[in-house]
Amino acid sequence: MRQSTTILTLNTTRQGLVDVTDQIVRWLREQQMTEGLLTVFCRHTSASLLIQENAAPEVRTDLEAYFARIAPESREYLHDDEGPDDMPAHLRTALTQVQLAIPLIDGRLALGTWQGIYLFEHRRRPHHRTLALHLIGV
Repeated sequence: MRQSTTILTLNTTRQGLVDVTDQIVRWLREQQMTEGLLTVFCRHTSASLLIQENAAPEVRTDLEAYFARIAPESREYLHDDEGPDDMPAHLRTALTQVQLAIPLIDGRLALGTWQGIYLFEHRRRPHHRTLALHLIGV
């Protein structure tokens, strides 16, 4: 049994879903493991992770619109230290997840045909984001 870790650094440009599947798969190949479990952890409170449809861009558009409706920007929040998108970003993160666990089988992530791994940026302005990756396996 072996394990490997790294920090994946990303720069976001706007609110929305950013496909990080390729960057993660590149790192996985370097580890040369065939069976195991990958944990992806988002190190932020205003961004999150999703496994989601990777074929139709309308899915991402609809998801982004849905979260804007259920956690809208508003002056009614007490917490607005970094602007009107600050508290909604925290709410959207609370409603999603900051950690994913994905099996590695035969050297490949066990994602479905139409699944990709996404960082969900909840802030409007660009951000420097980091994901901690941990792979354990053989």
